[in-house]
Amino acid sequence: MTALHVSNGDSTDVPGTGLAQHVLYWRDSLHEGPVPAVGPEELRAIRARFLTESGVDDRAEGLAMFAERDRVLAAAKDGEYVLWFEADLYDQLQIIQILDRLAGLGVEAERITLICIGEYPGIARFGGLGELTADQLRELPATKACAVLTPNALELAVDAWAAFRTPVPARLREIAARRSGELRFLGEAFDRLGREFPSTRDGLSLTERRVLAAVASGATDAGEAFVRAAARETRPYLGDTWCYLIMERLARAPVPLLTASDDRITRHTRLRVTDAGRLVLAGRNDHVGVDRWIGGVHLSGSQPEWRWDEGAEAVMPC
Repeated sequence: MTALHVSNGDSTDVPGTGLAQHVLYWRDSLHEGPVPAVGPEELRAIRARFLTESGVDDRAEGLAMFAERDRVLAAAKDGEYVLWFEADLYDQLQIIQILDRLAGLGVEAERITLICIGEYPGIARFGGLGELTADQLRELPATKACAVLTPNALELAVDAWAAFRTPVPARLREIAARRSGELRFLGEAFDRLGREFPSTRDGLSLTERRVLAAVASGATDAGEAFVRAAARETRPYLGDTWCYLIMERLARAPVPLLTASDDRITRHTRLRVTDAGRLVLAGRNDHVGVDRWIGGVHLSGSQPEWRWDEGAEAVMPC
């Protein structure tokens, strides 16, 4: 049976390589919004509702997209799979979701090939597979970026997906510390995920702090602030749309940390750090009024139950 090739988006020219007859694109920004431990049908509805409420997608279209995606993945369960992904948090969460689904379908590890890179020769700041030509992509299966999964790697992916979706994020540190020759970027991604929890230093996530710092240091509009914040990431994973939504969250907080010239922030929206924002950025006040999901954890109120402990470098209960 011809292999099903799965990629994170259609900007990657997998069809152009001539290696893939069937290609499935996996779309969802799992680092934002609720991803609780529920069944596939309920999760599709939750994710579609979240994307609609965020203004990213139409609910009916989102539900149809997720349903078709899951149907195509399951329909190939008697064959082989080739996954084309990258090292960043966005992709690593998609990988473990897909691998958890495949494990549940009874697909053996040796029928799954993972092609995953975090860098490419000659590209100083590698942004993703979409930057590569079809000829460059065609070479990857013959490099160390390509690996047939082992049962241990598949088990790790299932464990990581469960740890991500639990309402008690105590195992994030454990997953971040585990090493796998096939899932070699997963630990790094889970470390970055943990830093999205409110910090014990100021109540900000790392992304929020970088956005505020970008505006405080001279970025006058949202587009420039996004570019500056993204440049601080070891592996950029956050698109501009989601970054603008984070800016809106900071501007609409009970104690706003940003002021914005528009209710709906776009790249042209003018931004300014408030006095309260400067105090938080300096570590003199705590950001309050958190209302955010990270995987299966719902953070809410002025005293969230879980925080990123700057000293321990881990998510800890408050």
